[in-house]
Amino acid sequence: MLMNQAEYLEIAASVKRRIQEARYRAVFHANRELILLYYGIGQVINAHKSWGNKFIDNLAKDIKLTFPEATGYSIRNLKYMAKMAESFPEEEFVQQAVAQIPWGHVVVLLDRVHDPAEREWYIRQIPAQGWSRNVLLHQIEGGLYQRQVIANKITNFEHRLPLPQSELALQTMKDPYIFDFITCQEDIVERDIERALVRDVTKLLLELGTGFAFMGNQYHLNVGGDDFYVDLLFYNLNLRCYVVIELKTGDFKPEYAGQINFYLSAVDGILKQEGDNPSIGLLLCKQKNDLVAEYALKDMSKPIGVSAYQITRQLPAEFGGKLPSVEDLRNRIGKLPNDGEGKA
Repeated sequence: MLMNQAEYLEIAASVKRRIQEARYRAVFHANRELILLYYGIGQVINAHKSWGNKFIDNLAKDIKLTFPEATGYSIRNLKYMAKMAESFPEEEFVQQAVAQIPWGHVVVLLDRVHDPAEREWYIRQIPAQGWSRNVLLHQIEGGLYQRQVIANKITNFEHRLPLPQSELALQTMKDPYIFDFITCQEDIVERDIERALVRDVTKLLLELGTGFAFMGNQYHLNVGGDDFYVDLLFYNLNLRCYVVIELKTGDFKPEYAGQINFYLSAVDGILKQEGDNPSIGLLLCKQKNDLVAEYALKDMSKPIGVSAYQITRQLPAEFGGKLPSVEDLRNRIGKLPNDGEGKA
């Protein structure tokens, strides 16, 4: 009996989830008690904030005298405890959500995220996605909330997918996608970007989000004796469907939607198994006109989304003419005196 790739991936993911959940449960209770303790201390500090900073200084010293082996009760940490209690006044939310994430993550959120809605979204994503502290920092610095939650996403998912898959698929999308681990070249082509994404597939999967399993690049499809090649093919374990990604180095063009619509029909006809949901297409272009993309997707039969992507942070335009060219730098270097000149 041949192994069903999609079924195997789902089984493997299920086993790994069990291992991860067992490990998580082992530390969850200890972490929960610590966060609730810190929250309670923060409430006490805030109740006596009129006493000034001297109160926190003395409290830190007294705790150290009584519990010399204890860590985490420095003046700095006590101030973070007070800030946590002030930032999350609803104790029920702290018990149900904040207490599920490590203290280091809480400190990052208190330092880096100031909008309450954005902060709450990250708090709920951390345990769901299994983000480490460094990954959380990366997602905040990359503006994940703005790209995934409040971005104007161009799709036809609502009309081509049933609930709840349409909502889940929309939540999975970002705009723009950031591939800043790719070295920018002026004459870069689709195949170069594709190779770079495959070379750093771990970083690619981090940007795509949880649930994506990489099936291959230039994935071969034979339709009626003709050969076709999908740029990137994934299976999403949460959506239970194949995801076809096509890369374009230029602006979005309406004919791209027709191309990926055909690929989705082929994937559904050749690869889709019983129990799989309809395959989803994602067109990634350097730039897009939202209205043109909306019109292009309107009458497509398959679920498709269109997003922009960035391969590097672009230099602000106002600085473009102020930096010296490579040739200018060479000329200046050539005019510098040699090390030995002027010495006796």
